[in-house]
Amino acid sequence: MSESVRATPSPLLTTPGAVPCPADAPDAGVAWHYGDPLREQRSAERAAAIVDRSNRVALSITGAERLSWLHTISSQHIANLADGAGAENLSLDINGRVEHHFVLTDLADVTWVDTEPGRGADLLDFLQKMVFWAKAEPTPAPDMAVLGLLGPDVRRPALLSALGIPELPGMYHAVALPGGGFLRTMPWPGEHAWDLVVPRERLAHWWATLTEAGAAPAGTWAFEALRVAAQRPRLGIDTDERTIPHEVGWIGGITEHGAVHLDKGCYRGQETVARVHNLGKPPRHLVLLHLDGSADTRPTPGEDVTAGGRTVGRLGTVVDHHELGPIALALVKRSVPVDTPLAAGGAAAAIDPDSVPRHDEYQAGRAAVDRLRGR
Repeated sequence: MSESVRATPSPLLTTPGAVPCPADAPDAGVAWHYGDPLREQRSAERAAAIVDRSNRVALSITGAERLSWLHTISSQHIANLADGAGAENLSLDINGRVEHHFVLTDLADVTWVDTEPGRGADLLDFLQKMVFWAKAEPTPAPDMAVLGLLGPDVRRPALLSALGIPELPGMYHAVALPGGGFLRTMPWPGEHAWDLVVPRERLAHWWATLTEAGAAPAGTWAFEALRVAAQRPRLGIDTDERTIPHEVGWIGGITEHGAVHLDKGCYRGQETVARVHNLGKPPRHLVLLHLDGSADTRPTPGEDVTAGGRTVGRLGTVVDHHELGPIALALVKRSVPVDTPLAAGGAAAAIDPDSVPRHDEYQAGRAAVDRLRGR
């Protein structure tokens, strides 16, 4: 992997109380927690918390045609994205399977992109290969880093004053921050969530400023617990090489908080997206599992989910939640009844019935077929 798109260990790991993520964890290089991960989750849900997410990989795209070009090669409708607006986006293969998931923000003639640790080099390689004659230039942005800001108290005057902004932007929209970078509003991991994308050299400044204003330090454990409870998937952990967007809730335009816009022109993988949306059903769906916390071993992402010894799914993120206990995301076959006793990695598991997506809508394509047949 190119050094210019490699996630580097965070300078914030020297913060008092910081416990690093395990070296083999997806978020190695940032803090896992600060001594009390369950209290950190409560702060993130009920007050205000700040999370070091600087292991995410940042890219920038410049050029007059950057948005119209990116519109043609990805799943989101962004050709006419306004200054300060953003979206989640996907790159799909020819069969509609997810290759990349990224968040983008267009601000002051630059499209900023950030993606999962370890995914930046492949995403940059794909983007650069697809430029051809377009006036667009994707490049690494290792000098930019991401912080997460969570909780309802972020709206309070003390934190707004610390941020140096009069008000928070709308969903997926961004405002410039003093000293460079921007703050954007996100629909996850919880009800109140914002990202700061700031110069890496100012990470310590923002951490000190916001903690002094009342944001509690929180690790990735807290962020992941809220994300799992909200059923927001993470590429490469909650997905595999066969995942299509319908299976993990990435369908829907910007306003529906999805990553695939259903009313845009041709892009790679669109045929599968349209066929499943209009005529079919996804073979699997993402559900929330409650795990038996008394099991001798804790299951790990990628393990099989079984029913009566038969594999019926794949386990994703596993985490302890401050109210729900041990929970996980899993991709399971759509045909598995919600009350089926399951096992994952030696632990008993049960599907949360409220987490099961509905698939009983009357699809437009099916309605057209029925009309042709006189039904």
